[in-house]
Amino acid sequence: MRKILIINGHPDPESFAAGIADAYKKGALQAGAEIKELLLSNLDFNPILQFGYRKRTELEPDLLDAQQKILWAEHIVWVYPVWWGGTPALLKGFIDRTFLPGFAFKYRDNSVWWDKLLTGRSAHIISTLDQPAWYYWLVNGRPTYHTMKKMTLEFSGFKPVRTTTFGPIRKSTEEYRTKWLVKIEQLGRNLR
Repeated sequence: MRKILIINGHPDPESFAAGIADAYKKGALQAGAEIKELLLSNLDFNPILQFGYRKRTELEPDLLDAQQKILWAEHIVWVYPVWWGGTPALLKGFIDRTFLPGFAFKYRDNSVWWDKLLTGRSAHIISTLDQPAWYYWLVNGRPTYHTMKKMTLEFSGFKPVRTTTFGPIRKSTEEYRTKWLVKIEQLGRNLR
């Protein structure tokens, strides 16, 4: 049984991201996966890394629980919209506060290199856009892809990290969104 954590990084619990997370969960449960979820909008934490890494800010109970779920998971599915070429502030704050040295990575003494502490896990990023996915890729260079995939997840040891991007959401029809949800449910059944 595969252990999957679904993290919904949209601040609105009634967003299309919730439908995506539910569709993935439905497919993964059909495939026999064990599922845990984090709806970031329901967590109680300060999203600001107040002192950077200079001084430790104690983690709130919800963030300690989130770290335990991340350690439990073999595969993490990240669902969020791309806003201004990046993640929502809530998701960025969650990563800043939880993916800390000693948890996600460890700097080596007298070296520019680091140890990846979250190895043995895979991830799938499912993001939505208000522009066509091809435009996001060809014209804008997929900035969130690099931030989440390369600079956060792979930096911490996740491998492989897959991505799925849908857009544009803003002008999409109900029929089009339903087709996306069917595809997401299939991704869940395939445990990808």
